[in-house]
Amino acid sequence: MIGNLRSVVLDSRDPAALASFYQRVLGGTVETADDTWTVLTDAQGRRLAFQLAPEHEPPRFPDPRGSQQFHLDIEVDEIETAQRDVLALGATRVTDAEGEDNFRVFRDPAGHPFCLVWGTMASDS
Repeated sequence: MIGNLRSVVLDSRDPAALASFYQRVLGGTVETADDTWTVLTDAQGRRLAFQLAPEHEPPRFPDPRGSQQFHLDIEVDEIETAQRDVLALGATRVTDAEGEDNFRVFRDPAGHPFCLVWGTMASDS
């Protein structure tokens, strides 16, 4: 092993606002260093960081000529409630994803894709 993962970092035109969105989804605490860098740390110590990217362009997904680049899977207990809540926070639903047996695809307010997942087994993680 060479090192340990410190943070997952997302580009955004508004790092503090995107950190606030994910704090309302995941809980945790937010620390803003300045206008260019904000960190969300959840109760288990995992970090999502948000950095200023003034020219950020959301991934073109599900456009077959584009790519998700990466996405977050967020496990929930009850999908209908979780979906309602993330939409109220500013997420948008990706309606043309295929095979959504135990997940639904959304975009955060900056356009990054994420999934709400349910009914997963411990070995899936």
